Amino acid sequence: MKDFFRRHVLHNFGIKLLSLALAVGLWLAVTRDPVAEVAVEVPIEFRNIPENLEINTESVPRAEIRVRGPQRIVRRLQPADIYAEIELGGMKPGERTFDLTAQQVHQPRELEVVQVIPSQFHVAFDTRLTRQVPVRPRVFGNFTAGYQIGYIDAEPATITIGGPHKRVEAVEAAITDPIDASGTMDRATFVRQAYISDPLVQVLNPNPVRVTIMMEKIPPGTGGR
Repeated sequence: MKDFFRRHVLHNFGIKLLSLALAVGLWLAVTRDPVAEVAVEVPIEFRNIPENLEINTESVPRAEIRVRGPQRIVRRLQPADIYAEIELGGMKPGERTFDLTAQQVHQPRELEVVQVIPSQFHVAFDTRLTRQVPVRPRVFGNFTAGYQIGYIDAEPATITIGGPHKRVEAVEAAITDPIDASGTMDRATFVRQAYISDPLVQVLNPNPVRVTIMMEKIPPGTGGR
C-alpha cells in the first residue's frame, strides 16, 4: 500500500498539484464569466461565383446575426470575426431564393449563433456582357452673343462597359461630368470623367475623357441653333 501511494500519488506530486491548481483556476474563470449576447450586422459573402455570371440585384441584403457566449469573447468581437457565406458554384442566370441559417454563418467557436435575420433573401443573376458605348459630353454655358457651339469632340469617343447582360444592353451612352463652357469664343479643351448611371454597370479601365469644344459665329439671320 505504501509503495502504491508513493508510486502513484507522491510521484511528481508538485507537478500534479500545480496542474490541479491550474484546472481549478480555469474552471473558476469560465464559470464566473457571465454569458452575453449581441447582434452583429454582417455582409453576405458569395463564394465560387461562375466566371460569366453577374449579380443583377442592386441591393444585396446584409444579415443580422445574434450570437451568445462568454462575455470576454463577445466584448472582443471584431467586424471580420463573423460573416455569412453562400455557395454559388454551378449557379445559372435567373432568380434564386436562399435560406440563411446558422450553418452559413462563420463565428468564433466559443460563440453560438442564436438567430439569423433575415432567414431568406432573394437575388437575381444574369450573364455578363461587355460592349463599347459612345461618350456623350454634357456641355452647358452662357456664350458670347453671336457665338454658338460648332462641334464637340470626345477623346476617346467610346468606352468599354461591363455588367449584367440586360442592363449593359440598355445603356445608350456614357455621360461626362458637366462641362461649363461659358465665355468660350474659339476652342477649349476640358478633361472630365465619363460614367454610367446604372450602379451595376461598370466602366472598364476608366480613363479621363478629353472634350474639345469648337465655337462658331452664328450666321446672320439664322438666330443660332
